Amino acid sequence: MNSEKMRLEEDKSGEKSWKKWGPYVTERQWGTVREDYSPQGTAWEYVSHDAARSKAFRWGEEGIAGFCDDRQTICLSLALWNGRDTILKERFFGLTGNEGNHGEDVKEYYYYLDNTPVHSYMKMLYKYPQKEFPYTELVNENRRRGRHKPEFELIDTGIFDENRYFDVFIEYAKVSPEDILIRFTIHNRGPEDATVSIIPQLWFRNTWSWGLTDFKPELFAVNKEIIRVEHVDLGSRWLYCDGAPELLFCENETNYRRLYGLSSMEGFFKDGINDYIVNGHKMAINPAKKGTKGAAHYQRTISSGNATSIRLRFSGHALSSPFKKFNKMFQQSIAEADEFYADLQSEIKEEDARNVQRQAFAGMLWSKQFYYFDVRRWLTGDSGQPPPPHERLDGRNHEWVHLHNADIISMPDKWEFPWYAAWDLAFHCLPLVLVDPEFAKGQLLLLTREWYMHPNGQLPAYEWAFSDVNPPVHAWATWRVYKIDKKRNKGKGDIDFLSRVFHKLLLNFTWWVNIKDEHGHNLFQGGFLGLDNIGVFDRSAALPTGGHIEQADGTSWMAMYCLNLMHIALELSIYNPIYQDLAIKFFEHFLYIAAAMKNLGNIGINLWNEDDKFFYDVLHCPIANHSKCDVMQLKVRSMVGLTPLFAVETLEPHLLEQVPKFKKRLDWFLENRPDLASLISRWTEPGVGERRLLSLLRGHRMKHLLKRMLDESEFLSDYGVRALSRYHLEHPFVLHFNGNTFSVSYQPAESDSGLFGGNSNWRGPIWFPMNFLIIESLQKFHHYYGDDFKIECPTGSGNFMTINDVANELSRRLTRIFLQNKDGNRPVFGYSEKIQKDPHFRNYLLFHEYFHGDTGRGAGASHQTGWTGLVAKLLQPRDVGQP
Repeated sequence: MNSEKMRLEEDKSGEKSWKKWGPYVTERQWGTVREDYSPQGTAWEYVSHDAARSKAFRWGEEGIAGFCDDRQTICLSLALWNGRDTILKERFFGLTGNEGNHGEDVKEYYYYLDNTPVHSYMKMLYKYPQKEFPYTELVNENRRRGRHKPEFELIDTGIFDENRYFDVFIEYAKVSPEDILIRFTIHNRGPEDATVSIIPQLWFRNTWSWGLTDFKPELFAVNKEIIRVEHVDLGSRWLYCDGAPELLFCENETNYRRLYGLSSMEGFFKDGINDYIVNGHKMAINPAKKGTKGAAHYQRTISSGNATSIRLRFSGHALSSPFKKFNKMFQQSIAEADEFYADLQSEIKEEDARNVQRQAFAGMLWSKQFYYFDVRRWLTGDSGQPPPPHERLDGRNHEWVHLHNADIISMPDKWEFPWYAAWDLAFHCLPLVLVDPEFAKGQLLLLTREWYMHPNGQLPAYEWAFSDVNPPVHAWATWRVYKIDKKRNKGKGDIDFLSRVFHKLLLNFTWWVNIKDEHGHNLFQGGFLGLDNIGVFDRSAALPTGGHIEQADGTSWMAMYCLNLMHIALELSIYNPIYQDLAIKFFEHFLYIAAAMKNLGNIGINLWNEDDKFFYDVLHCPIANHSKCDVMQLKVRSMVGLTPLFAVETLEPHLLEQVPKFKKRLDWFLENRPDLASLISRWTEPGVGERRLLSLLRGHRMKHLLKRMLDESEFLSDYGVRALSRYHLEHPFVLHFNGNTFSVSYQPAESDSGLFGGNSNWRGPIWFPMNFLIIESLQKFHHYYGDDFKIECPTGSGNFMTINDVANELSRRLTRIFLQNKDGNRPVFGYSEKIQKDPHFRNYLLFHEYFHGDTGRGAGASHQTGWTGLVAKLLQPRDVGQP
């Protein structure tokens, strides 16, 4: 057992709190719903990037490479100043959802390079320009560009020309759970000497202004190199600053003079350190050298091609020689991180693949965040503060008054999406379980707890609209995490975890059945289901045509949900036979959904189109000229029609022998309801190893669906399966209604649609989560059919593969997005020659939200390691024969 695994065990047992301190500070608190107190919910405008340096946040803190305790009592992050910018670089800059021509977008270059599960060693890189940062140019140029033009990025401004920038490496290493080493190493990549201010900042999250605490903590200078922390809960702590920097202090309080014109207000405000360093305002900082926010100001001139280092130590103990053996201890932490990943990656032979996987894990572990939101208090306001606008009581999230979150949560992206999303989180847990099973299981449990899950059983979707609906993948993720953890524990599964999640998902399943099956026909209208603009309409809103949509994906997700819950119930039945009753219930519900997809509402309409050999949404439409038939298929060839692939499970014969009550009821049902039994694929025909198959797709439909999916002129790209068929490039789907035209066309990267703010696109790009589910489904089909069943891949190539080989081929296509090809290029970097070729860029990875359907270049959010981090799981070798 290596050192990091030992720390994980100590943390799990409660012997030592190794995870108490970590990278739990978000990269953007401004522009979030939590900080929005506007009447109409205009979050992007209520707290802007410009206002952020002067406003004390209510619900959380932000910073560059931020580090804090698990209650975010006190935070530490890095600020920089190149002597030219009009403000300190204290936070990453980006465009709001209303400024970007493709929605919100961070306009900085930073990379998560390393992290261990308990954050015993962490490393990231920020590229800081030496010229004045082009804030105005980025806003104006992107505002000028329309949706049909690409985004204007920081590198497009020329600010990195001649390498006039600093590479700033930030590292943390834990000597013990309460003793943390910090090192900043700044390289001058430019052709000339350059001066930079390095300003580590330490501050308390403001709790006193909102009436949450009746005390105010304090920082103060002990001498030229030590800042002492005093807090009623944390006790005393010390920040040791090597090299006698200038110690500066102010308060983490809103500057009412700057933001609201209240000239009579006096004090040392949140932006005091900025005003002192940038503008020379000596009165902005406290001469008594105390406050609730402090900083150590280092100024260094670095010659071309050289570097300088800053050393800090943040400890819960008074130390007489804090920097003795500092470098040796740092090297030991790095060696132990290398040891942990060498063990994990022992079967990955290629160095580049190990690098990609390790950075993917780093991104996921850096993307943990302390997420705090009490909706009831947000709606009604705080004591001593102006009340929120009355409109709020009937506005966003007003029906979620039970929601009170204050936890460490895995974020999709701590700048663009600094809030959890239910289905994103489920996918996060698949790679996370490889490095930290307890954290992965804890995340899945968390969303089912009573302070998250609505009393009616709904899981919260995401901060902008908790009532939106995400695909029900929580049971799938729970089952997969359980199985992976069970294998790692040599066959011993965490039954307590499995049963706890299962019991709460029973409530969620009931919510789906009661709320999202509008007519009780086992056809489900989930809404947009996280696929933003994939369809003709915004599926989460009232249709412009009137009526409603029977969703091929919504219904398929529910079929998958039934099989997931059935399999969990069968596993629990081994330990308690009573769960067999629930397994039977979910099996029967799966059959009824399969029947409903074939005979829509008992009126003969099928979600499957036999001519096109594809599944489509069906629109119930009260249109006059459709008086003979008030339903129509929306013939868009999209990922919606591939989701029936996900509803597949295999059952082992030895499992069925252990659940006789379930098997008896199952046999009766299949014998007495042959009309339903005929709908599910090959139940009566045992496969390899006498396995049984449950699937929405019989062999005929599966072959045809895969034939279309594996066609390179349609879904199959060199980099995975596209979200929309390339067929629609020359053949857009068009619907005319009441003089309006609605269309869907193939758009392989950024979208020209304004749906959901235009910040994502499901009309052509490659998305990792759906591709991952396709791969896992194919593996299950192969587990049943075996090597004798082969399909053509790509379609029309004459090359026939086993289904498992097809799954492996899709995995290879996805991972090649990040891996260097024979020319040394990475497709993900297709947007920039400098990033592609420069030795100081090319081996640092960005894990984008999605990828160009034809070229594989990164698009959307640039740090959404959350679910794109699934590449780490794809790069991990899989045991042959495992479904």
